Amino acid sequence: MTDLGALGWVSLLPPLLAIALAIWSKQVYPSLFLGIWLAWTILADWNPVSGLVQTVDGLVGVFAEPDRAMIIMLTVMIGALLTLTQYTGGMSGFVSWVTQKGIVSTRRSAGIMAWGLALVIMVESTIGILVSGAVTRPLFDRLGMSRERLSYILDAMCSPKTMLIPLNTFGAYVLGLLITQGVESPVALLAAATPLNFYAILAVGSALVVGMTDLSFGPMATAERRVREEGKVLRDGAEPLVAAEALSVPVKAGITPSPLNLLVPVVVMVVSLPILLAVTGQGNLTQGNGSASAFWAVLIGISVGSVMYRTRGMVTLSEITDMFMKGVGGMVPVGLLLVLAFGIGDACQALGTGPYVAGAAEAGLSPAWIPAALFVTSGVTAFATGTSFGTWAIMIPIVVPMTGLIDLHPGLAVGAVLSGGLFGDHASPISDSTIIATMAAGADHIDHVRTQLPYTLVLAAISIGLFLVFGLVL
Repeated sequence: MTDLGALGWVSLLPPLLAIALAIWSKQVYPSLFLGIWLAWTILADWNPVSGLVQTVDGLVGVFAEPDRAMIIMLTVMIGALLTLTQYTGGMSGFVSWVTQKGIVSTRRSAGIMAWGLALVIMVESTIGILVSGAVTRPLFDRLGMSRERLSYILDAMCSPKTMLIPLNTFGAYVLGLLITQGVESPVALLAAATPLNFYAILAVGSALVVGMTDLSFGPMATAERRVREEGKVLRDGAEPLVAAEALSVPVKAGITPSPLNLLVPVVVMVVSLPILLAVTGQGNLTQGNGSASAFWAVLIGISVGSVMYRTRGMVTLSEITDMFMKGVGGMVPVGLLLVLAFGIGDACQALGTGPYVAGAAEAGLSPAWIPAALFVTSGVTAFATGTSFGTWAIMIPIVVPMTGLIDLHPGLAVGAVLSGGLFGDHASPISDSTIIATMAAGADHIDHVRTQLPYTLVLAAISIGLFLVFGLVL
């Protein structure tokens, strides 16, 4: 096997290849697979056959970790919720209800609803964007708003809001990392870092601005013009992550559309989530199993909805089964993409990509510049590896000891690491949150990445400026 200590910059090649190929070819599946194959080929002393065997073993091994398997299953189960609520008239009934009541009658109100739903469900990042996407996507389509715009709002809200309101698995994870480093008051340190998590604050604010206004630039402006001038919510040739059969199920003949057919299962799912987090955390929400709780919450929501539809004589058991399978089948592309995203993360970890990036940025900086450097380093690491959690696991053990050795504000240093991880995760095409946001919006994955990248870079530039200023002041 290749000596990991000798890899150096070579460890960057697999994720960079995957990202570059995906953006160039607009074919994310083969791009990710080739990146994973290159990683394992490097680790197999550049033997391509052994690299291919290890690639397959690595992708199969993704399912060995229960949390990942739960996330993949959760994602495909959302497809069943979508098809069932459409077939029973819940989705169309909700859209008609909010428009007739004047709750959502303008582009501005639709954008605010997408932002608000994602914000309110703060205990688990994935559920918030899935619910918001399912509810508001038909409204965006009806009001002439691009799918790319919706996917940006969802992605910008996904992880950032969970770190600003850290009463969830994100907060528990970071606290665990701080405790591992021997921090005496980890809660106090996280509380001090939260208002200094500039990227998270800017991302949540930008999502609200994008939702409330028609202000757009770069590829996003092109997407918005396409909708206004041509009436196309997706560009010609776009390939939404969710198969068409999961997005456009006609209402069953003879059923009167009703918003309750959507709201009942969704509300049950949302209410179930904190209860399940408390149960799995033995009374502590922050210690609960987020992926398992989210999976069971979706399953409970689907089950309650199905019982309601059946007992009211709206559908037969056979139709429930057919819609369930149709919805799950429509989400298979998303599930495969998540497997590949997890797979390249594992390959990067085996290569030591993250530690190399972190180590390359450590030397020769004055304390005032360190927070900005930590943000950039964490951002590059998360972008290349597609994971904020993995980035924080690498960076926090580096940062916490630094704060005790040099004149560096602990809250600002941790805030910079958290911010950088969120930025890289938000911008990366191989991040699971980016993939799920694309799916929830019914958008083309590469189109989502292309349209949101200028926004994330602007927010990152502002964040760097803030960390430079606060590095001098604090």
